[in-house]
Amino acid sequence: MSRLIRFIEPCSPIRTKVPPAGEAWLHEPKLDGYRLQVVKNGRQVRLYSRRGNDWTSRLAELAEALTAIPAPAVILDAELCLAGADWVPDFHGLQAAIDGRQRELAVFAFDILHKDGTDMCSWPLTQRKQILANLVETSKVGCLHLVASFPDGAKLLASAERLGLEGVVSKRRSAPYRSGECRNWRKVKTAAWREANRERWRLFDPLDRAGRGVFRVEREAK
Repeated sequence: MSRLIRFIEPCSPIRTKVPPAGEAWLHEPKLDGYRLQVVKNGRQVRLYSRRGNDWTSRLAELAEALTAIPAPAVILDAELCLAGADWVPDFHGLQAAIDGRQRELAVFAFDILHKDGTDMCSWPLTQRKQILANLVETSKVGCLHLVASFPDGAKLLASAERLGLEGVVSKRRSAPYRSGECRNWRKVKTAAWREANRERWRLFDPLDRAGRGVFRVEREAK
């Protein structure tokens, strides 16, 4: 390749109270973990946090496993999770797994931004999803999984409530990938998750709660 691909600022969903309805939308379970961008150039894999911090050295074992992704160059948007009971993500155990049990970690990919010299950000979501599904299905990387999509957001949210998941992210089928906050992506968090995580704010520094700081875990992982 004549030019290396690099980190792309992630798309961020806006928060809403209910998932949008209609055929223009698809819906995914919101998994409780760390946003992770996988950037593969040849045999080199770099792993980036939501804010663009390089986590590759901290996640060295995971990065090595992801070098087997069957594509010379690729950028995946994903969630780093520790699968707990019934595959419900265990956020509170995630940090310990990063520090010493990386073989238990799972990377749940939900979008693909680049593949083998082609920038896919301008493509419709459904087309990107098809390419991503084919990539994951042909992959032999045990830690790499595909986030499934569903047509009914209300039903998915009800299921997420029963299973104890974080919530639902709804995405417009025809939308391109846009960095920053985007109305074409909308998230709804379950009441059960909100109640169970009322103290989650303690993971954030005071400046970050005002929107100007850095996630404490990210800072420690530099």
